[in-house]
Amino acid sequence: MQRVETRCRVTGVDRVEHLRASHCKPWRDADNAERLDGENGLLLTPDVDHLFDRGFISFEDSGTVLVSPVVHRESLQRMGLEDALQRNVGGFSQGQRAYLAFHRDSVFLQSRLRR
Repeated sequence: MQRVETRCRVTGVDRVEHLRASHCKPWRDADNAERLDGENGLLLTPDVDHLFDRGFISFEDSGTVLVSPVVHRESLQRMGLEDALQRNVGGFSQGQRAYLAFHRDSVFLQSRLRR
């Protein structure tokens, strides 16, 4: 897998021992080539990876962070991420954009859950 990212886009952490490789197009939905494509991966801290993997956050191609309306805002505050999620994290490559489009359409939680 080629390395495209060098740090967590949200937190700026660049120590590999504190990062997880996160797939934009989840492993379960990807074919073998997509699973190994470096453009399908982001390096994220575990808390940001959790939010991304579960669809509580996503990214626009421009780097704007999208925060789901179903996320528990108090938890974001307790994680210390509320301010970080309001910053632009920088644009993505053409290849990353295609995978992020899948994430926004198929993983990102865009409406409130019914109770």
